[in-house]
Amino acid sequence: MGLARLALAVLAVGAVVTLLVIGGRALFASLDTEPAPARQHASAAPSDSAQTPTLRIECVADTCPPVTVRVPGGDVLQHRDMSRGEEVSFFEPELDVVLSDAGTVRVTENGERRPQRDLGEREAFTVRGPGG
Repeated sequence: MGLARLALAVLAVGAVVTLLVIGGRALFASLDTEPAPARQHASAAPSDSAQTPTLRIECVADTCPPVTVRVPGGDVLQHRDMSRGEEVSFFEPELDVVLSDAGTVRVTENGERRPQRDLGEREAFTVRGPGG
């Protein structure tokens, strides 16, 4: 009976060591990858790094209520709250935008700043890229 207990103890220790090694490798692998930029979202990678985004939205309040951006008739690219200083950029040729509180964000279309709206004002509009 003593030999069986010793064998089980050795197997248990071996299993714990194996799990620690696998977990450690997974942790180091996740640290090696570069995270996506927290402040910028490029839904379609621009061919030229100096390309002007079709749409750029920056949150200028502590919290900006849901900002929704979608490709007309297609994918929803963003539908979430934003926090102060956070900005997103999109390069699609056409986008539908809904701002729950347009007074909390600064919007730029094709490099041109949109007029600032009043706090609490909802705004919905379509943005077309240059030549679109």
